[in-house]
Amino acid sequence: MATWIWVIIAIVVVVVVAFVAVEARKRQTAALRGRFGPEYDRVVENAGDQRAGEAALRARERQRAQFDIKPLPEATRVNFAYEWRDLQERFVDQPAEATDAADILITRVMEARGYPMKDFDAQAELVSVDHPDTVENYRFAHAVQQRAQTQQASTEDLREALLRYRSLFDELLRPEGNGAAAVEAQPAGYANGQRVPAEPEAQVPADEPVAGEINSDDLPAQETEYDDQRTGRRDV
Repeated sequence: MATWIWVIIAIVVVVVVAFVAVEARKRQTAALRGRFGPEYDRVVENAGDQRAGEAALRARERQRAQFDIKPLPEATRVNFAYEWRDLQERFVDQPAEATDAADILITRVMEARGYPMKDFDAQAELVSVDHPDTVENYRFAHAVQQRAQTQQASTEDLREALLRYRSLFDELLRPEGNGAAAVEAQPAGYANGQRVPAEPEAQVPADEPVAGEINSDDLPAQETEYDDQRTGRRDV
C-alpha cells in the first residue's frame, strides 16, 4: 500500500510541476507578445519555431539592457526637428536625395540617443525593443532607400519611405514625458520658427505647421496635409 501512495504522490508532483511550467511559459509568451507586438509574430515566423523565436526576442532584451538609451537634450531635439523639415522640403525637387538624408538623419538620432551603430539589421533589432510598432516601417523605408541607389524605386515609393521614416523619427525625438513639448530654443539660421534664407526667397505660408512640433503618432497611416504638400502629393 505504501508503495502505491508514493507512486500517486510522485504522479501528482509531476503533474503539478508540468502545469506550473506550462503556465509560466504562457505568461512569458504573453509578456513578449505585449512588448513586441507585430514584431513578435515576425520573429517567430522567421525562426520557424516559437521557442526559437522567443529566445531570440529575449536575447534582444538582454542586449538592449546593456545600453543606456536616453532622451535627447531639448536643444538637440530641436535641431534634429529642423533638419527633418529641411530634408522634407527638398523632397519635391530631390526625392532620392531627401530619402538618403532621412536614412542618415535617423541613424544620427539613434546614435545621439545611445544606440550602438552596427549594421542595419543589428540596429533594427535593438530599436525593436523600444519601438516595436514602428521598426517594420524603418525596415521598409531602408529597403526602398537601398533600391533607390540603383534607380529601382519610384517617386511614390520614396514618398512612402519618407513617411515611414517619419513614424520612427517622431518616436525617437519624443521628449521624456507625455509627448512633444513646445519648441522654445531655435538653431542657428532660424527665426520665429522659420529658416532664414541666405538670399531672398518666397515666404513660407503663415498657416504652415511649426517645425519641431512632432505629433504625427499615427503616421504613416495618417498623412497630414503638410506631409502631402512637402512630398509632392496632391489630392485629385
